[in-house]
Amino acid sequence: MEKPLLYYENNVGGSIALLKAMQARGTKQMVFSSSATVYGEPQALPYTEEHRLNPINPYGRNKVMVEQLLADQAVADASFHYAALRYFNPAGAHPSGRIGEDPRGIPNNLFPYISQVATGARRALRVWGNDYPTRDGSGVRDYIHVMDLARAHLAALDFLAKNRRSIIANVGTGRGYSVLEAAQAYEKACGRPIPLDFQPRRPGDLAESYADAGRARRELRWEAELGLDEMCADSWRWQSSNPTGYP
Repeated sequence: MEKPLLYYENNVGGSIALLKAMQARGTKQMVFSSSATVYGEPQALPYTEEHRLNPINPYGRNKVMVEQLLADQAVADASFHYAALRYFNPAGAHPSGRIGEDPRGIPNNLFPYISQVATGARRALRVWGNDYPTRDGSGVRDYIHVMDLARAHLAALDFLAKNRRSIIANVGTGRGYSVLEAAQAYEKACGRPIPLDFQPRRPGDLAESYADAGRARRELRWEAELGLDEMCADSWRWQSSNPTGYP
């Protein structure tokens, strides 16, 4: 919301440059990291791929634009096919504890923020809004383990190779957890309290978001296998082994 031009330059301008390079080299398949933010305010939940696209922030509008670029390129070149995976909220880390999320500055995503609070690097978890019309007042999201997300990419590549057609698919678990539920699950994983600091709602945030992942299950032969407890345990394994991030 604060730096829209940087997002448009990177996501839209960068995608145009990539598609031109692919066209020049004769590369005909692409898996695109789209986002659930393309949907905007839910007309109904869970979101299906047929839900109206009405993003409420520049990030979501970027993703819609790139999906449109891909669709137009597929019309212009019948041999070009893509899989647009609409991610919900990736979380967790590699179970080895050797690969994890190390954001620069203040984390924008929930799990790295919680993990830094757990190590003592941050005083408390900022909870953006506790007055949403949800079961505990905090925002509800569909968190998906990064290992399940990685498997979804492999499934998408396999689909493109076998079917020679494009696909758009939600990648989520189909279940939403609130910020407070995620914090409680993290406390269980790390054995430490997660202090909370309630703040006003952020512009561009939704109250609730979770997926209907039926198309991915039917077409890609993929579904999430890991839940919130595994996300928290693997995230903590990474963060506790690397309290200051990567060396």
